[in-house]
Amino acid sequence: MKVLGEKLVSFASLIEDETVEQARQVASMPFIHGHVALMPDAHAGKGSSVGTVIPTLGAVIPAAVGVDIGCGMIGVQTDVLAAEVVLDLFALSNQEEEL
Repeated sequence: MKVLGEKLVSFASLIEDETVEQARQVASMPFIHGHVALMPDAHAGKGSSVGTVIPTLGAVIPAAVGVDIGCGMIGVQTDVLAAEVVLDLFALSNQEEEL
């Protein structure tokens, strides 16, 4: 992981300047909760970078959803139950608050 700013990190080994600039603009918004994270497959999109995790508090960014939805994703059947995923997400959420 590489820290690119106070509220921006990247997990990408190669990333274009335009992608980073889009993420910097998103990370500067006042309702960003925690930090914006660029995933290894991040690339420039229309309005926001594709492959970006954008946690918000009290806000939804419609342009951050659907700018290349499903890019690089596949559906896989697993034996994991929905309740287990919810518990894991809850645990992760609590960990971030402690940081």
